[in-house]
Amino acid sequence: MRIRLLVTGAMLFCWLQATAQQRPKVVAEGGTPDDRASARVLYWNTQTNGPAGQFDIDYGRPVWKKEYDDSARFDAMTKGKVWRMGSNYWTLLDTQLPLVIGGKKVPAGFYFLGLHRSTQGAEWSLAFIDATRARKERLDAFLMEKAPVEFEAPMSIAQAETRAEKLTITLSYPKTDINHVTLRVAWGNLLLSAPIEVSVPE
Repeated sequence: MRIRLLVTGAMLFCWLQATAQQRPKVVAEGGTPDDRASARVLYWNTQTNGPAGQFDIDYGRPVWKKEYDDSARFDAMTKGKVWRMGSNYWTLLDTQLPLVIGGKKVPAGFYFLGLHRSTQGAEWSLAFIDATRARKERLDAFLMEKAPVEFEAPMSIAQAETRAEKLTITLSYPKTDINHVTLRVAWGNLLLSAPIEVSVPE
């Protein structure tokens, strides 16, 4: 009986080894278009008839699922965590201009973005991820918990008047005060915002 068990164990070990060898070490995903959007503010110098600078947020648009309406489930997903704020590839901020977002200075540059929610759940902030380090480590946004957050900018939460079935990020500004932009993040019943002060050279 013992010999039979040893033989069976050896055969199982060999089968597992053979299966592991047949399985590819690296697989690929994607390659087809996904649902992405971008919000951009471009500043144009009318005296020189040329661009004065711009900034842009590019992101994937996940669909709000019915189960997220369960506050306990949504809290478990978000409290004390950094959410990827998008789907598929990273959410990107590319700014040619210095910004102040929610009172936090953001130098011109290229950032990956996420959303951080406090452990208590009352506070949200925009998380700026070191894109150079994340790229060097070949991190994917799916592994957001491993992403190196450089700094955060606070966001305000408000009651959404309409439901955003897909993640929607907008940048709005009054025509008479174009240096003051409002960033809004809407998803399902969630509505977050932050003021952006833009330094535009004249």
